Amino acid sequence: MPEEIEVKISRTAETILGVLGGIFGLGGAIFALFISGVADVLGSPDAPTVASASVGAIFLSILGIIGGAIASRNAKVAGVLMLLSGLGGFIAISFAFVIAGPLLIIGGILAFVKKPKEKQS
Repeated sequence: MPEEIEVKISRTAETILGVLGGIFGLGGAIFALFISGVADVLGSPDAPTVASASVGAIFLSILGIIGGAIASRNAKVAGVLMLLSGLGGFIAISFAFVIAGPLLIIGGILAFVKKPKEKQS
């Protein structure tokens, strides 16, 4: 009976994209939080909505960092975390997530589609 050999593939790209996306997401969320503070001082009625969306984006960015960190151990879970983080961040704070979103979405897609190469006999 032939033994199955587990092939370990490198998930460096997913890790880098997830962690960088999460870090940029934190920056964008903090920027949006700052903007909501300025809007509140200027009397905008939508400032609390932007502030709560910014706090949500902070949590989503942390999820993206976690997804990038676990990409080498569990690619499917990492892919789900990064995709949810990227899409949720776009929904939450739109333009402030313009750098982080694509990084997280590309990292999440890579975690799903990257397959080990077949060994030649």
